[in-house]
Amino acid sequence: MTKKIAINTGGGDAPGLNAVIRAVVLAAYKRGWECYGIRDGYNGILSPHEYPDGGIMTLDRMAVRGITHLGGTILGTTNRGNPLQYPVQDENGQWTTIDRSGEIMAAFKERGFDALIAIGGDGSLTIANELSKRNGIKVIGVPKTIDNDLLHTTATFGFDTAVSFATECIDRLHSTAESHRRIIVVEVMGRYAGWIALDSGVASTADVILIPEIPYDILKVAEKIREREALGRHFSIVVVAEGAKPVGGELSIRGQSLGQAERLGGVGEKVAAALGELTGQETRSVVLGHLLRGGKPTNTDRLLSLRFGAAAVRALDEGLSGVMVALNPPRVDYVPLEQVAGAMKLVPLDCDTILTARDLGISLGD
Repeated sequence: MTKKIAINTGGGDAPGLNAVIRAVVLAAYKRGWECYGIRDGYNGILSPHEYPDGGIMTLDRMAVRGITHLGGTILGTTNRGNPLQYPVQDENGQWTTIDRSGEIMAAFKERGFDALIAIGGDGSLTIANELSKRNGIKVIGVPKTIDNDLLHTTATFGFDTAVSFATECIDRLHSTAESHRRIIVVEVMGRYAGWIALDSGVASTADVILIPEIPYDILKVAEKIREREALGRHFSIVVVAEGAKPVGGELSIRGQSLGQAERLGGVGEKVAAALGELTGQETRSVVLGHLLRGGKPTNTDRLLSLRFGAAAVRALDEGLSGVMVALNPPRVDYVPLEQVAGAMKLVPLDCDTILTARDLGISLGD
């Protein structure tokens, strides 16, 4: 029987995390359950000495009052410290990884936690899936990513806020691009999926949208810009997903640390430089980057976050474990974590937004 729930947030931050935490705490309180938050993913357990409260935060009604509209997460988060592949230095100073998941299970048993609600993206849910296979703890996953790249859920919270802000930024760049007769290349997040670039690009009437799912030919992009020039349109807006790559080319990678996913970035600069050379027009590149992660969640993301948090508690109340809550309008359903972990939802090439972009004359670089 569930009595004490642990909650953690892992991976990149996203607008709506605090709303999920609040919904979990209030729904659990209604059932007479206690809630506790693990600091910074699993680091609150793996490195408790680094925290004044020992790495575990008591989550009562007062602790979650007035946080629905706040960005970030009151628990903190990290994209380091995967307990399944935890980075450590050996006696020779060389870095390697070890499995520390046993320490997490022992800590849960010691503190009397019956269940874990893990809020995160693909990496966090992969960890949650592995923990769910261990005896003695129920695990419910809540899908969080601004990239919207998780399978079996129509949407993830954080995505709508990211797209809304990206659209506003691109809207602002239209006026400066037209005033100076420039090509402005806007790089947005999204990792290996093009959802943010596609939706914000179409909504903001970009001229070119480059996404990972469609390798681009820079000559065709330049041709689109020259066509606009011939029609008296002396500026262009190019939206590029950070995971976009040229035909036959490679991803643009900034770097990678042990125990972390590779850091994408730099493709916007490359596209801008190439277009400047091919068209002779002045170009600028803008990277929205982490601006897309911050700020207040939109009403859409707030509502989705609250629905997900409450549904996670209902799942525990129904005796479920090893599942992720998933949006399947008009319902929130439960999907086995096994089907989500390690998988990715890419933009279908025949989806309506792609078709709409082509009908509007937007170049997709192919």
